[in-house]
Amino acid sequence: MEPNDYAMAVAVTTAHKEDYHLQELARQISRELDAFLVPRRKKSVDLIARESGVPAVVVVGRQRVTCHVGGGEFFFHPGLAALRIKEIKSGKTDQMIKSLDLGPGDTLLDCTLGLGTDAIVASYVVGSRGRVVGLEASPVVACLVKYGLASYKEAASELIEAMRRVEVVLSDHLTYLHNMTPGSFDVVYFDPMFRRAIHKSSAMRALRPLARGGSPGLETVNLALRVARRRVVIKERSGSEEFKRLGCLEVSGGKHAPVAYGILEKGMVSG
Repeated sequence: MEPNDYAMAVAVTTAHKEDYHLQELARQISRELDAFLVPRRKKSVDLIARESGVPAVVVVGRQRVTCHVGGGEFFFHPGLAALRIKEIKSGKTDQMIKSLDLGPGDTLLDCTLGLGTDAIVASYVVGSRGRVVGLEASPVVACLVKYGLASYKEAASELIEAMRRVEVVLSDHLTYLHNMTPGSFDVVYFDPMFRRAIHKSSAMRALRPLARGGSPGLETVNLALRVARRRVVIKERSGSEEFKRLGCLEVSGGKHAPVAYGILEKGMVSG
């Protein structure tokens, strides 16, 4: 499936208090998204959406770029990444990092970038000698997260450095994995959008119409095993039958945690 299959028609506009810089950034983003560029002219976001005949509107502001869709607002924010990094520094176990078995200098392919929180934490752990590539099939999500990772400033220097190192690639994971040579990354990771949300928020409501849910298929997992040098890790709900279906013989996670991580070591073949 090509990235355009995940595209959503959007309009791009600026915040009410616009200037030349915002107008230029809006123009750049509209070209990147192949979207309508609509002058704000004191119009509401809902009116712009109705007049443009689109389900989503990207608003370029001084502080952030926001996508209004599905009754919510989606924009980049490091979220819990700062707290998780702080806990890692204090010696606490991060279940994702433990399951990925990541360390300095490692390389990770995050097949489901989304908001980018996991990728930021992984980038901090692998450091400047490592590499984290995040795949995102939705052009809108990829654009906003890529811009946010490159421009967000309200954080500690170590968090900003980790964000800047994350490489965002607009692609669905099946296409990308098909084109990778064997052993391209130490670890391949999937964090699929759950069929039922664990946490409800305006950002997640807005993200859901832009994303695709469900666990990877067996073809995708086997391609991931070819691309990974060490292991493939799949995040799911605790107790999910998906782990068995995908052939995960090892499942890692906290005893009372709502999520768990299925681990497929290199050399294992699912299905």
